[in-house]
Amino acid sequence: MSPTITVLTGAGISTDSGIPDFRGPNGVWTRDPAAQQMFTLQNYLADPELRRRSWQNRRAHAAWTAEPNAGHHALVDLERTGRLRALITQNIDGLHQRAGSQSVIELHGTLYGVECLDCDDRTEMSAALARVEAGEEDPPCLRCGGILKSATISFGQHLDTAVLRRAQEAARDCAQFYAIGTSLTVQPAAGLARLAARHGARLVIVNAEPTPYDELADLVIREPIGHSLPALLAG
Repeated sequence: MSPTITVLTGAGISTDSGIPDFRGPNGVWTRDPAAQQMFTLQNYLADPELRRRSWQNRRAHAAWTAEPNAGHHALVDLERTGRLRALITQNIDGLHQRAGSQSVIELHGTLYGVECLDCDDRTEMSAALARVEAGEEDPPCLRCGGILKSATISFGQHLDTAVLRRAQEAARDCAQFYAIGTSLTVQPAAGLARLAARHGARLVIVNAEPTPYDELADLVIREPIGHSLPALLAG
């Protein structure tokens, strides 16, 4: 069986695992609008206090203790049928991989890595957090002394071109495109839905809130992902 389904997931698929989304009623930015500053590269570079807050937030991130939920496992089951063309995620929490998904395209990077914004050195988040716990509030790069940040894409930061190209190819080359738990407001990730539809794919949106692409979709589902997605993919 040839793979024909490309899936894009956003924060909404992880809320059942205890990881809050960003823009929903109980989202991180809904509860604390100022928190969005930590996700903007220019602010992060300019403000040492903001970086210190960011490191404390990383220490306390729910991803470290979260477990994959029924939505993640449903996508593993889909992959095992041979119908999955690609699983593209905007999430940085690693829950797809922990559930057992093999071919995940992490469009916005991963919380499990750290990058130096000066020399591009890559290290493990666990090592950086150990330094924070030992008293370094804003640990510098051990290679060049530069500013460290999680290996995730912030506002104002370019996506990895090779990763984006893989995602775009998967959107163009599928019979069905499922957008799951994403507000479809952040570009270029959101544009993958339109790209897939433009190339003839059936567009299915599973999200609690309306999205800008609902009118383009062949099917819109507002039911909770943990219940609706397993049934949808089994059909």
